[in-house]
Amino acid sequence: MDEEALEPIRQRIDAIDADLQKLLNERAKLALEVAQIKQAEPGDVPPVYYRPEREAQILTRLKATNEGPLSDQDMARLFREIISCCMALEQPLTIAYLGPPGTYTEMAAIAQFGHFAHTRALTAIDQVFREVETGNVHYGVVPVENSTEGMVNHTLDCFMECPSEINICAEVELMIHHAFLVHRDSKGAVESIVSHAQSLAQCRGWLDANYSGVERVAVTSNAEAALQASNDPKIAAVAGEMAAERYALRVVASNIEDHTDNKTRFLVIGRQNVGVSGCDKTSILVSTKNEPGALFKVLEPFHRHDISLTRIETRPARSSDWSYVFFIDFDGHQRDTVVQAALADVQKVALEVRPLGSYPQAVI
Repeated sequence: MDEEALEPIRQRIDAIDADLQKLLNERAKLALEVAQIKQAEPGDVPPVYYRPEREAQILTRLKATNEGPLSDQDMARLFREIISCCMALEQPLTIAYLGPPGTYTEMAAIAQFGHFAHTRALTAIDQVFREVETGNVHYGVVPVENSTEGMVNHTLDCFMECPSEINICAEVELMIHHAFLVHRDSKGAVESIVSHAQSLAQCRGWLDANYSGVERVAVTSNAEAALQASNDPKIAAVAGEMAAERYALRVVASNIEDHTDNKTRFLVIGRQNVGVSGCDKTSILVSTKNEPGALFKVLEPFHRHDISLTRIETRPARSSDWSYVFFIDFDGHQRDTVVQAALADVQKVALEVRPLGSYPQAVI
């Protein structure tokens, strides 16, 4: 090793680290100044510290101006942690998510809020909604859609039942990569493979090729599968690599899913209305009568106002009159003039139009 050639590079790295340390502390001081200004504002309404639209603007700008060699995504993830650390100085956030620990929903919560937020695992999606509604947590993270398995109906049902104060504040899109995990002391043959039913289905090809004769057992979550594998060397789990870290498992193979573009979308719910970021999405709930052309009447205004729809999902209404509820996602913000005009036209033909929130489109 050429120590003489390395020494000036190391000195330069040390100097840059010192500059970074100074600048990070300067940024943290500015974050505290922001908190002081917000706290001094008059009124009985508590100040809002977490501004997803502002964070989306920062991360989008950083990705656009990044010159490498760090990738745009790595740069955004790095600054997500910096923002998370500074936010913890302003207001430590508590985030509820669909648990147990080690699930992809926990990964989504960390991707959105960083490692400096406090996370709380709950056992059901409706519990996440309730904790947000009662104010026991600041925000909640729930899964809503998988690119191969479709919508998460339980989440949609919770939106139908939750109070209007609950809003969608942000979305997270997470690439789903499965790993084959075993007990760290495992040396013998695997006798059973456990995972969530969807994960087993998403990895069918790899499992057929490598463990065709081994029993496969569906459990409630991938984290539960990892827990079982951590307690029994004869059990293997299909789960994310975060679960391997959580439960001290050994990764035998990574990225074993059959489709490399498998992605899950998560929603962040809270009790605030989110401002305009410049690249937004809006979700609404529309109920209609069960009559010919009902869906066409609802969708036609969006076409007429040149608004792009990104998702339409149908659920039966809670009433017994065979009416239906449509969950619709589209590009734009409720404050946009064209969106207001389209929603006004939809209200003329629907039984009810309930906004679920406008929020920045996923950045990371």
